[in-house]
Parts: sequence; C-alpha cells; structure tokens
Amino acid sequence: MNTDKLEWALMKAERRVLEIQTKLHRWAADDSHRRFDDLFNLVTDPAFLLVAWDRVRGNKGARTAGVDGKTARSIEAGQGVEMFLGRLRTQIRDRSFRPVPVRERMIPKANGKLRRLGIPTVADRVVQASLKLVLEPVFEAEFLPCSYGFRPNRRAHDAIAETRYLASHGYEWAVEGDITACFDEISHPALMERVRNRIGDKRVLSLVKAFLKSGILSRDGAFTDTRTGTPQGGILSPLLANIALSRARRVRRPGKRIHPQAGNSSRCGGNPGRGKIDRPWRSALCQSGRDYLLRGVPPHGARTHRAVPTSAHQP
Repeated sequence: MNTDKLEWALMKAERRVLEIQTKLHRWAADDSHRRFDDLFNLVTDPAFLLVAWDRVRGNKGARTAGVDGKTARSIEAGQGVEMFLGRLRTQIRDRSFRPVPVRERMIPKANGKLRRLGIPTVADRVVQASLKLVLEPVFEAEFLPCSYGFRPNRRAHDAIAETRYLASHGYEWAVEGDITACFDEISHPALMERVRNRIGDKRVLSLVKAFLKSGILSRDGAFTDTRTGTPQGGILSPLLANIALSRARRVRRPGKRIHPQAGNSSRCGGNPGRGKIDRPWRSALCQSGRDYLLRGVPPHGARTHRAVPTSAHQP
C-alpha cells in the first residue's frame, strides 16, 4: 500500500472509529448497568487495527523493540503495514494470537530508585491499542470528572488548576496519597471483576487477561510470571489502572474533592476554623486504597498540605 493510499485509508478509518466510539460512550452513559457483549468484532475491525497501528507508530516509543527485536519502522520496511495488519487480524480472529512476554527495562526515578518498564512487541502494542479504542469509551462514561490521570483531553495541569481554583474558594487543605507500586501490584481478579461489570464479551475478556498474564523477560533472559500488576509501558495499562482506581475514587464526602493521578491522589477540603485534615477521612482514604483498590496493597501514606489561595501564589 503506497503512502497516499494509506493516508486516505487512515482518514476513513479514523472517521469510522470516532463514530463507533461516540455510540459506545453514549450507550454506556445512558445505562450505567449495561454490559457490552459483542465487542470482539470491533477489536479486529480493519479500521480499528489501522488506527491502532497509527497510534503505535506515532508514539515516541515506536523506535523501541520488544523481545522480538522488531520496531514499527522495520515492519514497514519489511513485510509492510497491510500484510502485517492482515496477518495480525487473522491471528486474533482464529484465536491463535498469544501475547509474548514484555521486555524489562529499568529507568531511574527522581528519588534514586528504579522504575520497571515492560516493553511489549509492536504486534502486542497494536492489539492493546485496538482494545483501548474499544474499551475506553465505555469506561470513560463512569470515570469521575475530578479524575485527570491518563485520560483523553485531560492532564495533570488541569488538576493543578482546579486545586488552585478551590484554594481560592474556601478550601483550606489538601491531602496527597500514594499507592505503593500501583502498576505492579494491581490484583488481577479484582481488576477483571470490574472489567466484567461492563464487558460481557468473553473473547475480549480473554485478550485482556492474556496481556495481564504475559510475563516479563529480563535483560539476562530470565522469565518472570506476572501474577499481579499491569506493566508500565503497555498501551492498555493506564486504562486498566484507572479502572482499578475508579472504585477508590468514589469514597467521598460532601464538600470534598479528589484529584487522582494513577497511583496518586490529592484531596482538597474546606474546614472552617481548623488548619488540619480530619484524621477519620485520612484513614478512610488509606482504607479505601487497601480494601477497594488493590485488595491488600498498602498505600505509601497520606500527607497534608495547607492550601494556598491562587491570588497569593503566582506561577
């Protein structure tokens, strides 16, 4: 497929995907108890796979290979995009597709520790991207508006802006919480239970579970089972983390606002005449992380910050 033909096909595919996503989101928003039983055909739809490929190819990690050593550019130069997507679609549809282990890569964190990334193969990234195109509109319908992490058209700066706004409108303190190794420790049974609340298509559920269980291959060639967690570096992982976090985010009290960022959360509250957070709610925040979010994974803890009005704190 030449470049002009590919660009035209992509334009049509993006239009089709957007139309279907709009319908999925509307149906999910109109009925909070609706379960979607026939989504597999969308995951394998040529339009969804083409848009998924474009997302993978345009990502800054496209030049990074998985365990098979292939990059998006090497696939284009070799078998070509059309043949690659055709074979991948056939494998998914005949159920012969199996995710392979992610390639482990350790990157330094600001505190001197290391964060583990899991780099999937390009083929696995494309399937994950297609799954995300289908699942995200459904779950976006139930995510809270005060949630900003890893969501379409939202970013951390929006949470900061709202926090500043609240600080100048009667909210006096903020709490910062952190879930220990959030991506690494998410309970697979708890996560799949929440996915099944909305998704009834067993073929889609099987794909999601297969990615969770694909394992990790270290630099020295050692294989590690993934009994918990969803690897950072996977395209589907941020959405799955948000699904896991969504229940904890609903532990709220009137007049209190939570601004979660996958694994971290901040909460603003008004408390006339007092400068400190009420301890019962801080305990409830930690308990919500312990009992509802990860089924036993302890948070790092909660830190209290005195809110500074926007007018007194200029950027």
